[in-house]
Amino acid sequence: MTKLCLGLTTGKYSQKKELDGETIEPIGINPFTFRAIVGKGHREFSSKRQQDAQEFFLHFVNLMEHFVRNENPVDIFKFEVEDKVVCDVSGMVRYTHRIESCLPLPIPLTSATNRAEVDAYEAKKAELESSSNKALIGDLVRPNIPFEACLDMFNSPGQIDFFSTGAGRNCTGTKYTRLASFPDYLVIQLQKFMAGEDGIPKKLDVAVDMPLELDLSPIRGHGQQANEVLLPEDDKPTPVVDDVVVKQLIEMGFQLNAAKRAVISTGNSGAEAATNWIMLHLEDPNLNDPLEEGGGGGAPFIPDPVAVSSINGMGFTTEQATKALKATDNNVERAIDWIFSHQDEIMETGDSGIGGTAVQIQQKYTDGPGKYTLFGFVSHMGPSTMSGHYVAHIFKNGRWAIFNDSKVAESEKLPKDLGYLYFYKRATS
Repeated sequence: MTKLCLGLTTGKYSQKKELDGETIEPIGINPFTFRAIVGKGHREFSSKRQQDAQEFFLHFVNLMEHFVRNENPVDIFKFEVEDKVVCDVSGMVRYTHRIESCLPLPIPLTSATNRAEVDAYEAKKAELESSSNKALIGDLVRPNIPFEACLDMFNSPGQIDFFSTGAGRNCTGTKYTRLASFPDYLVIQLQKFMAGEDGIPKKLDVAVDMPLELDLSPIRGHGQQANEVLLPEDDKPTPVVDDVVVKQLIEMGFQLNAAKRAVISTGNSGAEAATNWIMLHLEDPNLNDPLEEGGGGGAPFIPDPVAVSSINGMGFTTEQATKALKATDNNVERAIDWIFSHQDEIMETGDSGIGGTAVQIQQKYTDGPGKYTLFGFVSHMGPSTMSGHYVAHIFKNGRWAIFNDSKVAESEKLPKDLGYLYFYKRATS
């Protein structure tokens, strides 16, 4: 990593050379070796399949967490997220905090400022696409989404179902998400990839007018307020789950955690009631999240052996990998995140990390004013997560440059509304 940074910052490999009277073009820096090292042992990133830039960034952050023992350069990306849940029955609140390195923002298609033009284009496209007159469709019309609408959707309260220790039962709550700290460098992901009605991942071809200057101060969290009463910390009773109904729901196409959550929420009253509950809660942000400890019931957990092997490749033991996979429903990427955010629980296993040395990671992050300046973004060119090409734009020496594989040129018309990952740095004034 040090060699790569030196090569990129010194410009050593971007300069022409003279040899025996001939000019040799710069060789640049081939990222093949870097990618191979970072992706080693990872089921996706060690393959040649199309990869997601945001997932690769988070994987890289996790690797740096694991191998860097002292000052970690990726700390500049970390920030603390504050989640507040207000019990709709008791009025009591619960605060939880987590460390993130990327801020994902949803895209509200209903907020498009050119909705009429988009609808007319889609209707014309549907009419002509099956004919031989496709050329008459005209230029692509993308939905124009204001950035403020994306931020408002992230910042807006949402309804969740949870066990309230204040009410003593399952009930609804209102969840608020704020940022408890602002990092030196902020990475924003526009959530352009989603599952279509047929279950196949697709890309939202939209334009979001990302600002060059950004102020996130209004969404800073301030913790418990004087008039708020915290929910008791008492452990909730372990609910009983009807495994037969869970199996029926899974066979219907629902995910395991959604099935368990539906069965628990309907009091084991049968498949029909559980199915109706899921249909009413399809938009819940936590529908497929792992249930809290003690909320599972049923058959013993069996870890995915491929996932265990991937985590072993990072230096963690099988017991640690199993514990993390159990907490994240066999999702290897989330399991790695879980390991680094649950160091106390990992150390309780009595196992050690690489070379027999216990892995001890203290979460560090920077904080300061919430005003930022855009200095780079990554764009995806292609129809879906399964295909396409990434390019990057970077602001340097007062100009925007486009980096497309080995080709670098000045960006004449900056497409900052079509990016996927955006990189901001804290404003100096």
